[in-house]
Parts: sequence; C-alpha cells; structure tokens
Amino acid sequence: MSQPYKHLLEPLDLGFTTLKNRALMGSMHTGLEDKAKDFPKLAAYFAERARGGVGLMVTGGFAPNIEGWLSPFGSKLSKKSEVKRHLQVTEAVHREGGKICLQILHAGRYGYSPLCVSASNVKSPISPFKPRALSTKGVYRTIKDYANSAELAQQAGYDGVEVMGSEGYFINQFLVTHTNKRTDEWGGSFENRMRLPVEIVEAVRERVGPNFIIIYRLSMLDLIEQGSSWDEVVQLGKAIEAAGATIINTGIGWHEARVPTIATNVPRAAFSWVTGRMQDHVSIPVVATNRINDPQVANEIIAKGDADMVSMARPFLADSDFINKAAAGKPESINTCIGCNQACLDHTFGGKRSTCLVNPRACYETELNFSPTKNKKRVAVIGAGPAGLSAATVLAERGHEVDLFDKASEIGGQFNIAKKIPGKEEFYQTLRYYKNKIEETGVNLRLNEGVSASALISAAYDEVVLATGILPRKLTIEGADHPKVLSYIDVIRDQKPVGQRVAVIGAGGIGFDVAEFLAHQGVSPSLDIDVFNKEWGVDTEYKDRGAYGHADPEEPARQITMLQRKEGKMGAGLGKTTGWIHRASLKMKRVQMVRGVEYTKVDDRGLHFTIQGGEPQVIECDNVVVCAGQLSRRDLLEELEAANVTTHLIGGSKMAGELDAKRAIREGFVLAAEI
Repeated sequence: MSQPYKHLLEPLDLGFTTLKNRALMGSMHTGLEDKAKDFPKLAAYFAERARGGVGLMVTGGFAPNIEGWLSPFGSKLSKKSEVKRHLQVTEAVHREGGKICLQILHAGRYGYSPLCVSASNVKSPISPFKPRALSTKGVYRTIKDYANSAELAQQAGYDGVEVMGSEGYFINQFLVTHTNKRTDEWGGSFENRMRLPVEIVEAVRERVGPNFIIIYRLSMLDLIEQGSSWDEVVQLGKAIEAAGATIINTGIGWHEARVPTIATNVPRAAFSWVTGRMQDHVSIPVVATNRINDPQVANEIIAKGDADMVSMARPFLADSDFINKAAAGKPESINTCIGCNQACLDHTFGGKRSTCLVNPRACYETELNFSPTKNKKRVAVIGAGPAGLSAATVLAERGHEVDLFDKASEIGGQFNIAKKIPGKEEFYQTLRYYKNKIEETGVNLRLNEGVSASALISAAYDEVVLATGILPRKLTIEGADHPKVLSYIDVIRDQKPVGQRVAVIGAGGIGFDVAEFLAHQGVSPSLDIDVFNKEWGVDTEYKDRGAYGHADPEEPARQITMLQRKEGKMGAGLGKTTGWIHRASLKMKRVQMVRGVEYTKVDDRGLHFTIQGGEPQVIECDNVVVCAGQLSRRDLLEELEAANVTTHLIGGSKMAGELDAKRAIREGFVLAAEI
C-alpha cells in the first residue's frame, strides 16, 4: 500500500539537519508567551504538537527589544535572564522528537505601546500610537538586537529562528514607500529600503553559525497600495538567500490590508500560486501558507511544485494529531480548522489567551483534560448541536454509556444553518469530524427521535444533559404574522422562497449571514479562487504594486436593507478580526444598513418603522426576514428536576444571547470531563 500524502510526509534535508516531514506549524501568538509563569503551559502546548508529528514548529513572536513589543511587557527575548524559561519549551519539544524555531518579531508601528518605532512616523490605522521614526544609529542598534535575540534563542535550545519580515510589521515598514519616507541610507531607493532585512539575516547568520535554521518570512503579497512590486519581492528573496537564510516562508497581506487572507471565506490554498512563482527564483526551500487545512491540499501543493513545505498554523490548534492522523490514512478523524478566528486571533487581538472553537483544549493542555471514568453511568444527551456533540463524544470516550437524541434527521443543530452561508462551507468539516467521533467512541445516536421528560425519567438515566439549543425570537409588532414575514430558519434551513426586495431585521451574526445568503448568487468565492480574487481585487498577474488591484464583485441577487434597533455600529458584536470582512462584503453587495430603528408594523406594502422618533418610513419589500435574537429552549428542565433527575444545561439552552459555538463546545467538553 502506498504512503498516503507522500509528498507532505517526505523528509526535507536542510544539509546540517533533516526535517521529518514537510509540515511547518506556523507562528501563532497564544498569549502564553507574555508571562514567565505561563511557560510550563506553553511547553505542554508545543510538546503535544511535536508528539502529533509536525516536522518543524515556530513560536509566537518575541520582540528583540522593548521598542519592538507587541504590547507593554509582552513577549521579548533580549536578555540572558530570559533564556531559562525557554529551555522548558525546547526540552519538552525535543523529548517528543520535534524541532522548534523562535520567531523574532519587531512590531514596529503595529506595537500597542507609546515606545513603538518605525521607519518613519507614519501612524498605523490599526494602532492608537504614532511611532517615533528610528534614528540611523537606532537602525544599526536594532540589527544588533536581532542578532542578540537569535543567539539567545540558540542558547535556549531552539533549532533556529524565524525573522518576521511580513504582515506589515517593522521590516515591512522599511521596505515600502507607503511607510518609509526616510532620506538616509535606509530610505529612498529599493536597494536602500531592503538593506534592513538583508543586514538582519547576515548579522543573525554571523552570530549563530552555519548549523542553525534561519527562516525568513518574506512578504510576497502586501495587498496594500504602494506595496512591493513583484520584481522587488524577487530581488529581496534572492538577497535573503545570499545573506544566509535556510528557508523562505511566505507572508500574505499586511494586517491593515482590506483583503481577507486567513478567514473562512478565503478559499483553501488561495495564495500558494505566489509561492510557486518564487520557486523559480531561489534555490533554498520555500513554504506555502494561508488557509491550508487539509492534508490532501497540502500534499498537492508540494506535488505540483508550488512549495517545498506547507505552513499550517491554526490547523494544529484544531488538532494536534493532524500529521499522525494523515500518516495513518485517517483524514476523516482530523478535527479541521474552520478558519473562524473566533477563539484564536480574536482572543489574541483582545488580549486574551488563544484557544480554538472546535478544540477547547488548545492552549489549555495542562488544564482541560479528562480521564477514563471509574463510575460508569448511563447518560442521555438531548440535542446534537455543537454543545451536545461535544458532551456526548467526550462522555463516551471516558467510558460512559451515552444516548444522543435529536428530533432532526442529521447532527449539527445550528451548524446546519451556518454551513449553508457562502463562505462558511468549512462548517461541514466539523460535522464530518463529529460523525466520525460518534462512531469511534460508541455514542448511541438516535436521530428523528424527539424525547419527552417522562420517557427520560422512566428510562432511569443517571444524568441528563440538555443541549436543546434555542428558538428564534419572534416579532411582536402589528403584522408579525403577515405572509411576508419569515424567520432565518425558514429562509436558510427550510429554503422558503424569498422575493427580490428584502428587509432583514437584526444586524447580529445571523442577520449578516442571512444578508450574505440572500445577496449571493453564482459560485461561492470561498470555493473558487478566481471568483475570490475578482471579488476582493487580488491581482494574480502582479501588474499592480502589492498585487492589489480592482475589486469586481458579482452583482447582488437581491435588493436588501438590514436594520437594527441599536444606534451603534452595525455588526458591533461580530468577530474582532472578521467583522470588517462581513461589513465590506455586504457593502460590495450594496446592502443598505439602517440604525436606531423602532419597528411599527408589517403590511402589504412592507416594513414600517421610525428612526429616533422621526417621521414614519416604510421599506417596500417582498419579505421581512427576522433575525432578532434567540430564546433558550428548556422545555424538559422543569419536569426532570421535579423528578430529581440530575440535569445539566449547556450551549444555547443554558444561555441564548448571540449564538456562540465556541462557548457551547467548551461547555460540553468541561461538563463531560467532570461527570
């Protein structure tokens, strides 16, 4: 039998060392890097992924000096006194047979610190602090700081370093005229602007010697106006190789770029073409990255010559055993990253510890664990949505006897709505994972089967878990029962016909999903790279600087107006790193947004309302779709508690609010670990 994914799993000889496969776990800042007391947790996190088979890992970013901080008192490696804490990480990884590099990241003007510096004093649109322009002497000092940080990483037992030269951080800020207005030897011509990364790599190589991995993260697509040209990217790549880099990793998009690069609406491997283009110009290994979450996709990238390695970051948050499962020929058992950003990047940018929506143990390896039960129980789990699936599979894995009931014909609950939204097709993968997990763990799945409290009581279960989810909140205004009025479940799950003119009540996550669903026509951009590039203006011919061209989205399928009661920003509760994408997408589809609305009635004309006590208005429409929140569904609770049945509430049945799969899956896991 041939080796599955043989290209991905083939060793890579770097001359002085060999990587056991072509999988790179890309850098992710988890929040565990920022405090010395959290390094035991960081060590456990990386050790688990080394045990899972990944060939080479890269830490979250560590600043080479205080000016390079991502945030005050954040991760930094600039003193010998900081080395000892890192030894916990490297020793743990090496015990598991893994290799790990430390990423040196200078935030530049992206630093959330009044001490931040950059090439020039040009403020970033994503940070409140205007940077100080670094002096000429300061540039030379910073180069020495990079070399010092690399030497300390070597002393800490790392197998190498990654120099972060992309995503719009410090080095990027020197490379382009957009942020570099200097007139000294570090500004002006591209030869001057590219001196910084070249001299950093040269200084690092001189300090660490020949037998130490240096990865350089090269920004191959800036995706901003006045970004680098393709010729400049190639010129820099060649110079970086000559300076002593071992591997060139791909960077896609500055953080301020208005093109999605890692969210779930980005097609898989959407940017591997640019890595393939670089392959023709350098002889050291290059790494493809961004939205690669499947072993087959990763294998194909290497097989067709677009890269020598593939970087997958969040997929290893979602499943630490990704590579081992691929090697065993069991891709169906991989807990696939869905690109939601809700528990990883949103947490990072919110100053919280990262984790993963589909894997709540990520970054909690020393805290969220379960062991085989010593007291086997019969447990009924009611509801096969995310919370119920999480609880049932962990309970069964621990050795309990579990019956999982759902009156629907398929597992998934609200995920069966989410998966139908253009750009959210990855939700199918979570349901595939749980379907496989149900079979693996021996959960007794009982679909198309509603269950009464009396039946549960007479069956004498030891405990009952209610994960019955939510009910959509209904309109209470005049005309709420008009034939024009539909719920979001009517529209998405039940596919009821919707006219050409639509009013959407509610601008939370579901309201945005409904508007996207109704405005969309044709192929989903997340399933077709050409459609995605056209919609967002990615110039694959690289005619424009930064490969940032003219967006040309499809015509919307309907005329849509979205309304909300609150006067604040539409979609204020959307994800910190993805909300702008949803707003931009609906803007391209010409969705009108109205705030501060008081609804009055629905009639044959449409939706009547006022704004802040103003004159009555009406949106003449064919349908009104209600996305006005949810209510917890707890119809079994009272009877079960009255019969003294030990009963637990999780997920939407515990708290409706904004639907929160992250909380639901975590609650299911935590409860199941304790029963």
